[in-house]
Amino acid sequence: MNRKEFIKELENIGVTLTQNQLEQLDQYYKLLIEWNNKMNLTNITEENDVYLKHFYDSLTLNKIVNMDEVESMCDIGTGAGFPGIVIKIVYPNIKVTLVDSLKKRTIFLNEVVKQLGLGNIEIYHERAEEFAKNNRNKYDLVTSRAVATLPILLEYSMPLVKLNKYFVAMKSHAEEEIENSKRALEILNSKIEDIVIFDLPIEKSQRSLIKIVKNGIISQKYPRSFNEIKKKHL
Repeated sequence: MNRKEFIKELENIGVTLTQNQLEQLDQYYKLLIEWNNKMNLTNITEENDVYLKHFYDSLTLNKIVNMDEVESMCDIGTGAGFPGIVIKIVYPNIKVTLVDSLKKRTIFLNEVVKQLGLGNIEIYHERAEEFAKNNRNKYDLVTSRAVATLPILLEYSMPLVKLNKYFVAMKSHAEEEIENSKRALEILNSKIEDIVIFDLPIEKSQRSLIKIVKNGIISQKYPRSFNEIKKKHL
């Protein structure tokens, strides 16, 4: 996906970029490649592939959530900043929190924030389940992209979500994970409100966005410890 295709495909899903945002994304790409030579941040390095599989893919959140109505967002297991950094660039008014368990990634993310001059963004080097214990009912939107199976993600993420607000899991094929999440949804007072399935432009690989609303208070015992979650999901 070249730059012209990127701009056009984003406009097709209701996202219009300013020249400054395009320049920030270009700077982000260059930092990603520079740092990827020192540490493993992504296997996707060709510019056209990064714009399609990381930048465009991150912004498909707009297909299922009105991002202009989101005031606070937490990206769990953000990795090299997808979707969190991309969302912050394109929707600068959103207060964004990035959480990742690897210190080297958070060092990179802090450098990106510094170089791009991004404000109102927080970065935490912490395991998702530990972060969730201390930040309950805090965010309008929680996201996670290619981190864990849906039942596990629900236990990590739903405690973070404000009542009547949303968690969006960004997946490829997710039918089996959705089927296996019924018990977790019930325990966590949550419900799948919408699912959007689509193909990425050009490459045509499948993507699934699963929007889950928090309907009630979640017991303080969730999320459980990492070992408990790993041993048996809800």
